[in-house]
Amino acid sequence: MVLEMTLPIQEEAALIARAQEDPEYFGPLYDQYFPQIYRYVASRVRSQSLAEDITSEVFFKALRGIGRYRHTGHPFSAWLYQIAVNAITDHYRSRRRTEESLEQGAELSDPSTPVDEDVAQRMGAEDIWALIEALPEQQRVAMTLKYGEDLRLAEIGVIMGKSEGAVKLLVFRGTATLRQRLITERRGPGEDPPHG
Repeated sequence: MVLEMTLPIQEEAALIARAQEDPEYFGPLYDQYFPQIYRYVASRVRSQSLAEDITSEVFFKALRGIGRYRHTGHPFSAWLYQIAVNAITDHYRSRRRTEESLEQGAELSDPSTPVDEDVAQRMGAEDIWALIEALPEQQRVAMTLKYGEDLRLAEIGVIMGKSEGAVKLLVFRGTATLRQRLITERRGPGEDPPHG
């Protein structure tokens, strides 16, 4: 069974209204949105048990706050994604990351490979996500939704409350920052860039 990313507006509004009256009716909203929120959280934390914990926290906070939820013209999932973004941010603020890198490479570089691709291949996914985690919050959220969740720019715009163009700029700036950091990683701190 494949669920749509969002429910039809009338159906979603009716479920929300029922859940606001009686929390027992929150179940259908949970069933509808759990898979996509879990995927998003899992793409950010890279640990199944932690993703499950944070996703549970997201839905607990949503259930607790459903009475205060007001439709703003965006799907309910946008509100859930914002709660997820905040929960993940809170997690990283309160704990230092302890997962080890998936790859520890001391392989020789291929001079024909672009610098950022070479470093990305050697670093491994965990290190690249750590670099994404160090981006400014708006860039980090846009990059994670784009590359971790594979959402379209328009969908990211709805979640973030920004225009598609603004999201495109955030992704561009985030990518440019990552590229520069990857080049710096390859050279090492303090080394001058090659002149030519």
